[in-house]
Amino acid sequence: MGGVSFDGRSPPPSYPGKLTPYVLLTVLAGAAGGLIFGYDLGISGGVTSMAPFLEKFFPDVYERQQSITSTNQYCKFNSPTLQLFTSSLYLAALFASLAAGEVTKKFGRRISMMMAGFIFLFGAALNAGAVHLSMLILGRILLGIGIGFANQSVPLYLSEMSPYNYRGRFNICFQLMITIGILCANLINFGTAKISGGWGWRLSLGLAGVPAVIILIASFFLSDTPNSMVQRGREIEAKALLKRIRGVDDVDAEFNDMLAAKNEADLVESPWRNLFGTKCYRPQLAMSILIPFFQQFTGINVIMFYAPVLFQSLGFGSDASLISSVITGVVNMFATGVSIYGSDRWGRRSLFLEGGVQMFIFQSLIAGLIGWRFGVSGNVTDIPFWFAAVVVVCICVYVMGFAWSWGPLGWLYPSEIFPLEVRSAAQSITVAVNMAFTFIVGQCFLTMLCSMKYGLFIFFAFFVAVMTLFCYFFMPETKNIPIEEMTQVWRSHWFWKRFMNEPNDPGTYSCVLFFYYC
Repeated sequence: MGGVSFDGRSPPPSYPGKLTPYVLLTVLAGAAGGLIFGYDLGISGGVTSMAPFLEKFFPDVYERQQSITSTNQYCKFNSPTLQLFTSSLYLAALFASLAAGEVTKKFGRRISMMMAGFIFLFGAALNAGAVHLSMLILGRILLGIGIGFANQSVPLYLSEMSPYNYRGRFNICFQLMITIGILCANLINFGTAKISGGWGWRLSLGLAGVPAVIILIASFFLSDTPNSMVQRGREIEAKALLKRIRGVDDVDAEFNDMLAAKNEADLVESPWRNLFGTKCYRPQLAMSILIPFFQQFTGINVIMFYAPVLFQSLGFGSDASLISSVITGVVNMFATGVSIYGSDRWGRRSLFLEGGVQMFIFQSLIAGLIGWRFGVSGNVTDIPFWFAAVVVVCICVYVMGFAWSWGPLGWLYPSEIFPLEVRSAAQSITVAVNMAFTFIVGQCFLTMLCSMKYGLFIFFAFFVAVMTLFCYFFMPETKNIPIEEMTQVWRSHWFWKRFMNEPNDPGTYSCVLFFYYC
């Protein structure tokens, strides 16, 4: 019911072109922007489980751990200030992503990526040298600004640079880089936690500068996208670049679609007003809000940036908790490869649905296992090896489901569905919503774990069930549809077509001209 066919309409055009080494290198370099987001997701949980770090910046949590007589595993890390260390970054990223939308539109995707690397590098340096909590939080805010700019610009860059029939797998390289960043951070935490002298946490936080330098250097050598060049009036350069990245001289069909999209965009004085006020953008707007909302309420970031803390709360030792987080990081990285292989073969929708069912089953199992072993009191003194192994396996299978569905596709799908005139503003909304709910989950998780016990995992499983039903009924397929022809998808969907103008209606640009004529 939720799928899409074109119901007798003209099929979407297929642009000539081939996969060139230039576009391959460009896309891989651009995707490196995901490293900074991934590294931070992985590093914060490990650092917040290190005793020297807690002793210096969160002495109340450290003292509670050292003197605790209760065996209640649920509440041992509960601290609003500790949660603020993790979540402050995402609040900063929320506001930065909104500003990044204007920068990306006026100056191009590449400039936003360059700014992301530069600001993130300063934040990493500040965190590594922190001597006070306020200095630490300020560094986190700078990291958040960098992530806001990167997450707003990189998915757009990848979607616009990629040939339409490779767009899925190339865009998912962004998520692959996120998973590589998470894994690297987990491995670094495992090593720095063993450094004598108590300064290992500084190395963990300071090494965030490495992915920042990578994206900063890459952005100096990247070209901007043809779509962005056309939008900024550089048509001759855009057509020359398009020929280069497609590897053919006959790019007229794709270039003319870009020009048409640019002409429509020129008629839009306020993309934000158009996006929220024009009926025909309602389907895409709904997706750009609900997909990042659901992505965060899968509970995945609880696993990713609180993994060592979570495993310690489940009774694992400090070394065992770091090893377990490394295992989940490896699983996350390799499972993302399934999405790279399958997004353009099996489609986005089928992966969303399969991943949702898989996550629901195994998150429910995790809730059942923890509830059975820990109960409501959480008072457990001995965790048998077999129980720990089963919990880790269930978490890994849950992470697999996310890694080939809602993880990469949660960034890909919103970046490819909007027309040029509102694309940058719409991507800002996607990132802002994502960061807003990442902040909420990050700020509330330890408190919710303490109060809701194993019921927290049931809470997230409920949202996984809701989002899977949403995908089944309301998510159309977008694979192999050129990015400037995506409107056909919504016109053919059983529900969303009521918001769209028919292609044969008088005035081809009736949707875009809504405010022009008012």
